[in-house]
Amino acid sequence: MKVCLLTEGSYPYVVGGVSSWTQMLMEGLPDVEFVVYSIGAEAKDRGQFKYKLPKNCAGVHEVFLDEILALPSRGMRENVLKPEDRDVLYDLVLGEKAIDLAALIRIFRQKRWKSPLDIFMSSDFFDVIQRVYRERFDYLPFTDYFWTMRSMLLPLYYLLQQELPEADVYHSVATGYCGVLGGVAATVYHKPFMITEHGIYSREREAEIIKSDWAKGDFKSVWIAYFYHLARLAYEAADHVYTLFEHNAVIERELGCAPEKIGIVPNGIHMERFAGITPLADHGGLVTIGAVVRVVPIKDIVTLLRAFFLVQQELPDAKLYVMGNLEEDPEYVDLVRRTAKTLGVQNVTFTGSINVAEYLPRMDILVLSSISEGQPLSVLEGFAAHRPYVTTDVGCCRELIYGDSRDTLGTAGAVVAPMDYEAMAEEILRLARDYELRRNMAAVGYERAKTYYTYEQFIDAYKKIYAQEEALGRQGTAWQASASN
Repeated sequence: MKVCLLTEGSYPYVVGGVSSWTQMLMEGLPDVEFVVYSIGAEAKDRGQFKYKLPKNCAGVHEVFLDEILALPSRGMRENVLKPEDRDVLYDLVLGEKAIDLAALIRIFRQKRWKSPLDIFMSSDFFDVIQRVYRERFDYLPFTDYFWTMRSMLLPLYYLLQQELPEADVYHSVATGYCGVLGGVAATVYHKPFMITEHGIYSREREAEIIKSDWAKGDFKSVWIAYFYHLARLAYEAADHVYTLFEHNAVIERELGCAPEKIGIVPNGIHMERFAGITPLADHGGLVTIGAVVRVVPIKDIVTLLRAFFLVQQELPDAKLYVMGNLEEDPEYVDLVRRTAKTLGVQNVTFTGSINVAEYLPRMDILVLSSISEGQPLSVLEGFAAHRPYVTTDVGCCRELIYGDSRDTLGTAGAVVAPMDYEAMAEEILRLARDYELRRNMAAVGYERAKTYYTYEQFIDAYKKIYAQEEALGRQGTAWQASASN
């Protein structure tokens, strides 16, 4: 069986999170041949892999969105789209109804197009944009609206024209661009398509856009609506959609995914990797706090530093280790360092990428300050290392800390609202002052990880899922052969 994994802004260029999950999946299924179709932001990352490809990974097909900037334009073209094609593109730009991906394939995957600009820079498509503008957005400056549409749609148009590897199953690790493209590949090759959604992609894009400087005023809502529309297109195209926990499944249903498509497969970790780490010891008051995170905005390291500032008012000797990649967003790293300097916090170490299993034994309390998550592997790994966690109330964190309906093990830490640094500091201090409390919480976390979130459970689930998808593909091939006869 050959599986095409479609990734976006993650594997193999970024360490942690979805990328770690992708590597673990491929390594755990050596009898499956994988090929990765990776959508990246900048061509300078070509070949700069952060992971050694497993032997069963046949390669990585790399496509970068900034390559659009080098595409030639042949100027305005007249009468290049059929009326039915203009109607499809109107529905795409308007974003209010489902679109048959076969119609997009019919439009974009024609040999006569030299670049996506051939469609975008046509009088036909200009008429489509004007029509949508008059009907929905005439309160905005038209020139700004046009260039916003160009920024939004050209990446999609570009991707729709790319060659896609043949496979038996197409598996996207998000909705968004890679979700739509997975649906296109499955339609072109008549194969099954599945999605694993870690965080809710459209919700994460919304959070980023709201905080961004590049999207201004009312154009923020235009961008947000676009990413929700891409998610609906991906859900519609998928045969199955898997997510990590029930709350995500509820959101997916609310966003338009058919309930019968949705399944839940939790993350799993290698418990044996942390087997040599002993339970917490009592250091007599000296507390070391750790955060296993990439230093990027969505992890909200600024809130973590503000919380640590308050912790140090009570515990001046407390230490903080921020353990994760410092290369992904240099501007945010600079902001974080300036924040630490402005606050005057002491004993803060930014380690960069490290072997987590070597550092966790030094920690007494672990913290996750994210404003968005799925089911963070870092929390499960902390549990496996016998450490309690203070997390924000995002993704599956509440479930991991307090358990769910099947789980009566107890409490493994504390949960606070995102960006509430005062509450975060209070919970860190509560655990820091009570060794028995954090030792008991750590024991609960360890049992929870061992019982419900092992690597073996995760791999076994996907082994069965891929077998089901392959069988679905064979049925489709047999039906198609019968129909052609």
